[in-house]
Amino acid sequence: MNMKYITYGRTGLKVSRTSFGCIPIQRISYDESTALLRRAYEGGINLYDTANGYTTSEDRIGTALSHVRDKIVICTKSGASNPEGLLAHLDNSLQKLRTDYIDIFQFHNPGFMPRPGGEDGLYDALAKAKAAGKVRFIGISYHRYNLAYEAVESGLYDSLQFPFSYLSTNEELKLVDHCKAHNVGILGMKGLCGGILTNAKAAFAYLRQYENIVPIWGIERMRDLEEFLSYEADPPSLDDALMKAIEADRAELKGTFCRACGYCLPCPAQIPIPMAARMSFLMGRTYREPFLAENWQKNMRNIDNCTACGHCTANCPYELNVPELLKSQQALYFDEIN
Repeated sequence: MNMKYITYGRTGLKVSRTSFGCIPIQRISYDESTALLRRAYEGGINLYDTANGYTTSEDRIGTALSHVRDKIVICTKSGASNPEGLLAHLDNSLQKLRTDYIDIFQFHNPGFMPRPGGEDGLYDALAKAKAAGKVRFIGISYHRYNLAYEAVESGLYDSLQFPFSYLSTNEELKLVDHCKAHNVGILGMKGLCGGILTNAKAAFAYLRQYENIVPIWGIERMRDLEEFLSYEADPPSLDDALMKAIEADRAELKGTFCRACGYCLPCPAQIPIPMAARMSFLMGRTYREPFLAENWQKNMRNIDNCTACGHCTANCPYELNVPELLKSQQALYFDEIN
C-alpha cells in the first residue's frame, strides 16, 4: 500500500490524501459500487464523502464498508433548514450507513453560516447530537467564498468542504492558507469540475501542492480508481508538460462556466441545467455519443420552455446568468449536431 495520510486539521483524524467522493456511485449497480468501494479501501483510501440527499449513496457505503467501520472516516451532510429536519437526516444517515456515529457531519451549502443561538436552531441541534455521541466533528460545505471564509474564521467548524481545482481563482485559493492558519481540515471537492477536466494527472499534481487539501475524487469506474491509486504509488510532479496542459484548459474554460454544483435545481421546466449549461464542454471533452441521442436533443430543445422563474439564477453560488448560459449552450449544441 502506497497511500499517504495526513492529520486532518484539529480533528486529529488520520485521513488518506486521496479520498472518495460518493456522488457517482449512485449511477452504478450495487455489486459494482460494493466492488469499487472495497477496492478503494484495500488501496488505502479511508475517507468517504457523501450526503443525505445523494439518493442511495449512503446505503451503498454501509453495504460495502460497515465491516471496517472503525477503520474509515465517513463525512455526510444535511441540507435541512430546521432542527427537526436536520436530526431526521442524521438518524436516516446513521441507519443507511449502518453506524452509530458520523465522523464529520456537515451543513450542506446553507445560504448563511449557522451559529450557536441562531434563530434557525441548526448549530445548536447538531451540537447536541455531537454531545450525544452521534457526531464526532462539525463541518460545513460551501460554494460561496465569503461564507466559507467566515466559517473558518468563526472557530465553530472543524472541517470545510469547498471546490478546488486548477481552475480555482487566487481568491479561492486563499482559503487554503486560511484553513491552515485556523487548523481547520479542508475537503477539496470538484477537483475535475464535474467531469469537464479530463486530465486527472494534472488535477492530482496541482492539488498535491497544497499539503492540507484532501481532494475527494468522484469515482464511478474501476479504471478511474486504479488511476488515482497509481498516482499515490508514484505521485506525478507538476512539470512543464502538465502546466502547459493546465494553462490550455484555463484559457479554454475562462469566463462563465457552470461547475455543475446542482443548486439551480429543481427546474420547473424540467431542464437538466447542470448538464445543459455546459453541454459544449461535455461534447468536446468527454464521450460525445451519448449527447447525440434523441433524449438529449429533447432536453436541449426543452430550454425553450424556460419560465424565467429566477430560481436557478438566485441559487447559483457563482452568480451566473443561467437562462442566458442555457440559451448560448443550446445554440452551440444544435450548430454542432446539424
